[in-house]
Amino acid sequence: MTDWAAFVGLTVVVLLSLLALARLSQGTVRAPPRRADGSAGSVALAEFDPPTRGRGAAASLPDGGVLSRAASRTDLDSIGTGALLVNVALSQGLFGLALVAGAWYTRVPLAALGVDLSAPLSTGLPALAVGVGVGVALYLANALGAAGASALGFDADETLRDLLTPDSPGGWGLLLVGVLPIIAGFEEVLFRAALVGAFSTGFGVSPWLLAALSSVAFALGHGAQGRAGILVTGVLGFVLAAVFVLTNSLLAVVVAHYLVNALEFVVSGYFGVEWAA
Repeated sequence: MTDWAAFVGLTVVVLLSLLALARLSQGTVRAPPRRADGSAGSVALAEFDPPTRGRGAAASLPDGGVLSRAASRTDLDSIGTGALLVNVALSQGLFGLALVAGAWYTRVPLAALGVDLSAPLSTGLPALAVGVGVGVALYLANALGAAGASALGFDADETLRDLLTPDSPGGWGLLLVGVLPIIAGFEEVLFRAALVGAFSTGFGVSPWLLAALSSVAFALGHGAQGRAGILVTGVLGFVLAAVFVLTNSLLAVVVAHYLVNALEFVVSGYFGVEWAA
């Protein structure tokens, strides 16, 4: 028999820990917001010049990118990109392992977590195709939103993305093959599989209500990207939650999440394409 109460307790602890770390990181990684005309916005908790790592020195993360990380209160600019990437992978990987182990120990059904062999879009090539389509569509919508917001004079805080942009082939390999898949996997297990799928199955709560609530939590976990980033990330989170509800596929949302992150880094960080310019 599934111990739903224990799994809920573990999920809440992981969620609150992630949100607390994200909150602590905001004063460390956020540079002063800038408007499109270059004038300074409201004063941030901590100010320092953004680093210029990666092939595009002025590379930026389009508003609402779904990458989130909580960093320690140190001078992040003095830490190498590789060390930051390893820190991201280890911390989010440990959170993810805790959730997976908890689901196994409390006997949460795989179908409740979005791995349902009886559902046509839940696994295999159909789920992969849905994930690729949704991921590319979200990235394009995200880029258009960033361009529109910039035209109106609003820019998202991009310091964190700049910090994590590699400056070597090995760094790009670590980012694209190691770090981003771990981020996408952990965040989808938490915000979609656990908070939407498991909670809905275990307690009979509307999955659409849980999708909305989990999207709010998802947005709050991305506070380092500024207010515009939080808003758009919340919308992206709800789209991912809707895809999860409609397909009951963890694979689809993990693939979509990964593609949004990867395309942002490659297009803006490597090729230097600035949608918000």
